[in-house]
Amino acid sequence: MEKFLKVRIVSFAYKCGVPQDDNGNGGGFVFDCRLLPNPGRLPKYAELTGKDAAVIHFLQNETDVKAFVKNVKSIVFQAVETYLERDFKGLLICFGCTGGQHRSVFVSETIAKEIKKNYPVELHLEHRELSEKTVMA
Repeated sequence: MEKFLKVRIVSFAYKCGVPQDDNGNGGGFVFDCRLLPNPGRLPKYAELTGKDAAVIHFLQNETDVKAFVKNVKSIVFQAVETYLERDFKGLLICFGCTGGQHRSVFVSETIAKEIKKNYPVELHLEHRELSEKTVMA
């Protein structure tokens, strides 16, 4: 029997509350992206999101963002590997920032791509404040 793990990644705004775990076990991670440089405070990025090329370029070139993504990736990969070994069925990973538009969206997209590239999981990516949901099969 093939192992199955559903990974749900959600970007969100803290002002709207932390996403709830729909697996019923209350597990997972909530990472606070508010410590990262905020492109949303700069007029040229204010109306964009973490999915736009200009914002992606801005965040990819920030030293603090690179370190944060590297550290999160290490923790998340350890969890995914363990969950697959133990035949767990669900993992929730949330990334929050002030408005849920820039930093949390960028980091969610980045980590989702890394997980999908490295593990045989069903990945659900949700940008709650952008009202977008994607299944990365």
